[in-house]
Amino acid sequence: MPDYQKGKVDIVAVAKAAKVSPSTVSRTFNHPDLVSPATRKKINRAVQRLGYIRNRAAQTMHGKRSGTIGLVVPTINHAIFAEVIQAFSDSIDRAGFSLLLASHGYDLDREYAMVRKFLEHRVDGVALVGLEHSEATRRLIDQQKIPALAIWNYAEDSELPCVGADNHLAGRQAAEHLISLGHRDVGLIFPDTQGNDRARHRLTAVVDYLGSHGITIPDNRKSEAPYSVSQAKQAALELLADTPLPTALLCGNDVIAQGALYAAQKLGLNIPQDISIIGIGDFKGSADIEPGLTTIRIPAETIGTLAGEKFTSYITSDTPEPFRICCDLECIVRDTTSSVSLERFES
Repeated sequence: MPDYQKGKVDIVAVAKAAKVSPSTVSRTFNHPDLVSPATRKKINRAVQRLGYIRNRAAQTMHGKRSGTIGLVVPTINHAIFAEVIQAFSDSIDRAGFSLLLASHGYDLDREYAMVRKFLEHRVDGVALVGLEHSEATRRLIDQQKIPALAIWNYAEDSELPCVGADNHLAGRQAAEHLISLGHRDVGLIFPDTQGNDRARHRLTAVVDYLGSHGITIPDNRKSEAPYSVSQAKQAALELLADTPLPTALLCGNDVIAQGALYAAQKLGLNIPQDISIIGIGDFKGSADIEPGLTTIRIPAETIGTLAGEKFTSYITSDTPEPFRICCDLECIVRDTTSSVSLERFES
């Protein structure tokens, strides 16, 4: 036996130290609600003192749950998903589950690879961001009969249980806000929509709503930027190089909107007097930049918390019921949007 395996503490040693039976120790881990708080405290003290670690792999081999849930997100580079990840992690932790996290960089083929790795680790369920996934991922989930969840985006006909927001509505609300302020010359800065149903749904809704008001967006009023403040700033500088300037910029998310704000300030423009800017998301920090960003609030914490609660219940239920939950959006008006000035109309 290797030296590192010698003297490893087992459940019997914990039971002896806590002066309880091994079955009570096991019950404390698997069904803590069935063990008195005083007994749990004794066992937890013994666990900490002895350095005992459960063998989850052995439990899984015997048909027990691993106590882990895999979450695959497009990126962890920015604040876009930070709040929903934290809320989801806290929520499943309260139900006795741990989080395994991976990112795929907006590459749905990589998402498939991440899901496979999670399944190799015998996770109890897999949560994915969005409703669009590769055929290989959908097939794998179906073949393995693994509980799966879609978060962040919502559709009433979603194949998977989902908790999220209506991103069509988010795009429409952003466009509605600008139209209500009299804006008719609008520039758009969105991320690449390939493999990103959230951005695609928002952009489609924006174009459709503006079109219903007789507004078409020419090519010189469109730009593309990834989820990067610096690259969004550059994209906005290029879009704003054409004159006359649009009266407003509608951005696919708050990260891009922040970059657009910095670009406008670099050009010496007054916001919102010279140009209005609106984002989508209301991520942490959007209220604190100067001026505060007008945006469509996607309730990330609510989505993460509800998703964790519903998914752990779904995993542990003997008769799981599929669910689809749509969380409310809100237009948060701050200081980057205002009505079009009469001078702009006259010019």
